[in-house]
Amino acid sequence: MNSKMEAIPADWHEEIINLLAERIVVTDREGTILYINKAYCEFLGTTVEEAINRPVQDVIENTRMHIVAETGKKELAALHPINGSEMIANRYPLIVDGKLVGALGTVMFRSPEEWRMYKTKIQHLVEELKYYKTKIDKELKSKYYFHDLIGSSQSFLAAKKLAERISASNSSVLLIGESGTGKELFAHAIHNHSLRSSLPFVAINCASIPEHLLESELFGYEDGAFTGAKKGGKKGQFELAHNGTLFLDEIGDMPLSMQSKLLRVLQEKEVQRVGGQKSIPVDVRIIAATHRDLEKMVEEGKFRRDLYYRLNVIKIEIPPLNKRKEDIKLISVSLLKKLERRFFRTGIEISKEVEQRLMEHSWPGNIRELENVLERAINVLDGQTIEVFHLPLYLRELELQSSTQMVSPVGKEKTPERILPLKERLAQVEKEAILNALTMTNGNKQEAARLLEIGKTRFYEKCNFYDIK
Repeated sequence: MNSKMEAIPADWHEEIINLLAERIVVTDREGTILYINKAYCEFLGTTVEEAINRPVQDVIENTRMHIVAETGKKELAALHPINGSEMIANRYPLIVDGKLVGALGTVMFRSPEEWRMYKTKIQHLVEELKYYKTKIDKELKSKYYFHDLIGSSQSFLAAKKLAERISASNSSVLLIGESGTGKELFAHAIHNHSLRSSLPFVAINCASIPEHLLESELFGYEDGAFTGAKKGGKKGQFELAHNGTLFLDEIGDMPLSMQSKLLRVLQEKEVQRVGGQKSIPVDVRIIAATHRDLEKMVEEGKFRRDLYYRLNVIKIEIPPLNKRKEDIKLISVSLLKKLERRFFRTGIEISKEVEQRLMEHSWPGNIRELENVLERAINVLDGQTIEVFHLPLYLRELELQSSTQMVSPVGKEKTPERILPLKERLAQVEKEAILNALTMTNGNKQEAARLLEIGKTRFYEKCNFYDIK
């Protein structure tokens, strides 16, 4: 050790001490000051020359350095009244070759204000850390269970029963179903019913992330991997889901280039961060979901056959709402309870007429559309019962459509009271279709355009034309 210290020039030592501790004092066993630095002297209102070789209690008000030098007991974070204030000091006994030879003192904070400022800063960081930790913990937990999956129709119960049965397995699951049927709820429930339930559940929507960001989102990146990369790098979703479940929603929208990289990870059970060299082992269970016909996409060369077979170990088809209309009332009651909590309401019901109207609708947006319809109704509801006039226009117009097709006693259809010009009628239908799609997608225009199978630019033009905000 000594030889190493000797390698440091002697005139460096004091500067090193000053850098390690702003204010420092060293005494011998009798409490005589052997060393005190300039910063401490300035704080005390004296000079190094005046302080050296004097008893420490004559130089530093209320000091206990001589006591520590005598007893050999350290005093950490001790309050020290001085100059009409209180500083916080550390005092250490100096033991060399097993013998107590003196004491070392350092000033941590010159005043309570300095300590409070430091504490406030640290407390802020601690609270911020706690917030993000809680946020991550919540985000990595699954929220739904099998009792949250509502329905009594045979097709739905069959899907639910199969999902429960395979939950304990580690095999990949492929959830097939139209948009809004509850695929994500099934994924949550499968995880919560599995042996991995106490471990992370990580969900990622492959359709909502731009292609150039998807790789770094899934696999993470190293420090400096690209311009704007977070210092220290970032874990990807696979690493976050380690030992748990990774839910890949809208897997049918994943670009082909990413499909090959995903397949490699699933085969090798390891990821390599963007810009990184080492492979990181990962153990995740994959649950994938899509509303697309993957088999058709495979035949068209739009989805990798080998990846399809890797994901399609257990396939669960979730029936659309129009194939389980007997469940509409049950689901509506469940959704109303959920919405009541959100809107701080109680005892909301639906009238018989509304119940009939809900049964007559085809529900292209499935349960998501039904929830949006009920939420819209609660927003305009004054009393406790949802009536037909509380429903969106396209559901209210079901009555008009049915009235134009009433049959007369002699078996002939009645003539509607007013026949609109074809151009006006088509415009009306087009506008209602757009409003319907926006209701189903909660106002998401890009998703609504996709549902209507038209381009985003054309959709925005039509919204402007019909003054739809």
